Amino acid sequence: MSGDLLLKGFEVELFTGRPDGTVVGCSPAAAAALDGFVTEPDHRNLEYITAPDARYQRQLELLLEPRRRLRAWLAQRGLTILPGSTLSLGDSHRFERSNPDNPYHDYIETTYGTQVVTASVHINLGLTDMEALFAACRLIRCEAALLLALSASSPFLDGVATGAHSQRWLQFPLTPPEVPLFSSHGHYIAWVEEQLASGAMQNVRHLWTSVRPNGDNRPHGLNRLELRICDLITDPSLLLAITAYCELRIHQLLADPAGHDPQIASQLSPKELADLADANDRAAARSSLQASLRDWRTGEPILAADWIGRDLEALTPLAKELNLSATLAPLQAVLSGGNQAMRWLQRMAQGMPIATIVALSAEAMAQREEALNAQLATDAPSPLG
Repeated sequence: MSGDLLLKGFEVELFTGRPDGTVVGCSPAAAAALDGFVTEPDHRNLEYITAPDARYQRQLELLLEPRRRLRAWLAQRGLTILPGSTLSLGDSHRFERSNPDNPYHDYIETTYGTQVVTASVHINLGLTDMEALFAACRLIRCEAALLLALSASSPFLDGVATGAHSQRWLQFPLTPPEVPLFSSHGHYIAWVEEQLASGAMQNVRHLWTSVRPNGDNRPHGLNRLELRICDLITDPSLLLAITAYCELRIHQLLADPAGHDPQIASQLSPKELADLADANDRAAARSSLQASLRDWRTGEPILAADWIGRDLEALTPLAKELNLSATLAPLQAVLSGGNQAMRWLQRMAQGMPIATIVALSAEAMAQREEALNAQLATDAPSPLG
């Protein structure tokens, strides 16, 4: 029932390096050689973007095809794609510019340094009605911590465990540091113009928050919600499961705004909701599924894993209606077995060196992609919607 589904697309940031887990930057050369890849300010990671398409099966192919080309190009240089969202094995003490002549990159390096040298995935969901878009931004902002809890994959930095499950989100500079829960499109336009005038934002793209409205002519021309909080999700099937979870919550909201729009359904004020969302994000970054969060409806505490489980149970009828039950299935494995950060930390607790953990996970990432590519090549029945 793809006609009922939202358009979706992904911005995927990746680290490149040697099979032993050592990060090696090559983004300018890769972007020059390969269509669809672009550089980041630091050349140790690069990005590709999938075209908008509502179908989950089509997005699986769009996620895999660029990686096939990238892996072939990297293999010729003895390199591979690395898992994780931070410089797990180092070196975060120096910035390695991809374009020394770019003045915006000058600003990034001078202002933030290697805090921004991370890999992640941004999930875009199409919404062209402004009332629906900003209601969805409010809902997903208040539940973004749940999506980070499922995706956390950055417990290491410079060869040591940081004590967090998502070091990336704790170190990434949220900009501006306080972002309100936007009540309307007009509120968003006025706020952005104020930030630009004060210099708090350098340009319309310089809004680095967990969730933001997006479009080709910001702040006026908007057509999608962009979820920015997730760590890199190496398994495309899990990425699509997290996306389906997010999309289903938006469908619930669209069907019943009074029950799911925090601006209507919460006992808290807009300022309290924004503060609660930011605090939940930090808690999820530290402890992911084990984090104690506060429910935006009442402010009462709830474990992240319990909140997600409660949602998935409530979403069961809608998932069946939209043929997304199988697409959601990988989330149960995360709830029972832990996300990537938790599995990595468990291996470390058992005595495995961090370098070995990263290297084995890089190999497993490649093998998982090979299995999914084989499934697509044989036109095997897909569990995706």
